[in-house]
This record gives sequence, structure tokens and C-alpha cells, in this order.
Amino acid sequence: VVATDDEKIAECCRGFGADVIMTSVSCQNGSERCCEALQKLRKHYDIVVNIQGDEPLIEPEIIDGVVMALQRAPDAVFSTAATALKPDDAFDTNRVKCVVDNQGYAIYFSRGLIPFNKSGKVNPHFPYLLHLGISGFDSKFLKIYPQLAPTPLQLEEDLEQLKVLENGYKMKVIKVDHDAHGVDAPEDVQKIEALMRARNIQ
Repeated sequence: VVATDDEKIAECCRGFGADVIMTSVSCQNGSERCCEALQKLRKHYDIVVNIQGDEPLIEPEIIDGVVMALQRAPDAVFSTAATALKPDDAFDTNRVKCVVDNQGYAIYFSRGLIPFNKSGKVNPHFPYLLHLGISGFDSKFLKIYPQLAPTPLQLEEDLEQLKVLENGYKMKVIKVDHDAHGVDAPEDVQKIEALMRARNIQ
């Protein structure tokens, strides 16, 4: 299902046969939009996956992995994926970085480089992680998410997943091998289109 508040997007998606749910312009982020779409579907699902529209090349295996991670971590309400951060993206604030603990649970997400060492430089030997635009939710928690007040870190970084962590909920992160190409800025569109042509993706 494509959840959007934009009629142009809805019309385009209906044109290739997608199911579309119109959501409110008041949704603050994709998590709130997913919650509204779930309510409008009037169906029961244990897990809801949000694949952001700016991640057109996300692989089906990653979607499956995010679902399985949540199923296997009963103490988590949220799951997501991360891949190796390219050195060129280290200081790009559109590329969100994350750090995880030894059990694969998220510690923090940031638009800045994390961890940040004392030299202030990128450590070529450190396995920095890039967060991908995909989220798995326990459907019960998804209904709670919009009711939680915005949190200081969420607002400062403008990252919706931080509200989950700041409220003490657990988030599982899977590490994947993904040649990440999200559309975070207008100039990314040409890169994506070139990759799609190279891979013969319509």
C-alpha cells in the first residue's frame, strides 16, 4: 500500500496499479502516516513495514530480514536495517548514521558522524553504519507512537526513530550488504535513474 497525502503521488501510483491510501497532511513523519494508513485499512496485522519512498532500490531480502528481526526479538517494538557507510557520506547530514550494542539493538541515530573520535577525522578502519529508510513496527506499538509527545533528541536531529529510543523502547537493527542509494536530495535522482538503467530496472 502506498500511503501519501499528495494527490500527484497517488495518481502516479494508481497508474501502475498500486493500492493507495490518502493520509492527512498533519502526519509529522512516516511512522504517523503508517499508523493512519493501518487504521484506514481496518485489517489486523502483527507487523507493519514502512519502506520510505526515497529508498527505491531496497531489496526484498532486506524487507524479510527486518520482519524476521522483529519476530525474533520479543522485547523490541521496532526493527530497521543498516549497511556500511561510505567515507564520502561521513559528513552528509542527509545520510543518517547509527550505532548498535553487542546484541544488535540500537543505541543512537544521528545526522552527524557517530562514533566521533578525538581526531575529528573519519577512521578508515572503523565499521561506521548507515541507516536505511525501512522500519518494522509491532502493530500495537505503531498505534501508540503518535500519542507519544515529541522528544528533545528527535526534534534536534529531526529523526523519528529517536522518539522510540527516548521513551525506553527497544529497537533491533540488522546489518545488511546494500549498495545504498537513497533519494535524499534532488541531485540523487539522476544517480538512481542511472543505476536503474544499469540494472535494467523499469
